[in-house]
Amino acid sequence: MDIFIGYIFLGISLSAPIGPINAAQLDKGFRSGFWHAWFVGLGAICADILYMLLVYFGVIQLLESPYIKAFLWLFGFLVLVYTGIESIKDAGRVSVPGSARDDARLSKSLLSGFLMSLFNPLSILFWLGIYGSVLAKAAAEFPMQQLILYSGGIVLGILLWDISMAGAASFFRKFLTSRVLKSLSVISGLALIGFGLYFGKEAARLLFFH
Repeated sequence: MDIFIGYIFLGISLSAPIGPINAAQLDKGFRSGFWHAWFVGLGAICADILYMLLVYFGVIQLLESPYIKAFLWLFGFLVLVYTGIESIKDAGRVSVPGSARDDARLSKSLLSGFLMSLFNPLSILFWLGIYGSVLAKAAAEFPMQQLILYSGGIVLGILLWDISMAGAASFFRKFLTSRVLKSLSVISGLALIGFGLYFGKEAARLLFFH
């Protein structure tokens, strides 16, 4: 049980550093509330689980090609810059929770989180490096059932962090004025564009200077 809890904390600690997903969750939470922020996190978790499976089956080594990496950096750049511009453009628009329009956009939040995580080469490096080593160690020490259980612990930790982020953003949203919300949306959008520009720089480095 202690080992399982340790893997949950591993998942939390891996999710905690500020990155594109956290910035997008805060933006969605401030503007549209808990569910949109959480669905961004759920989309990212879907991509994380996909990468976990790729690591497990050894397929992720195929993504180590410089050209594949460059494509991922470039696509990540496009997704993040587009999302950041949308955030700035829609700054200050607070949707009404429970409306049909609000529910319809949950799928957009889910897709946004999925694409951000899927086309993030840092995710590949993370899952290959950290989860790969965890998998190798656990496979040598534990049977398959425990291996699946501990992998689930990592996912649960990530999920708990996403719920915390979504809850915090939607909670503080209740106490913020429309002007502050607009400012936070602009700041979140600029942060996403900043991450996107970094991705674009890495894509250019691989394509033209590798």
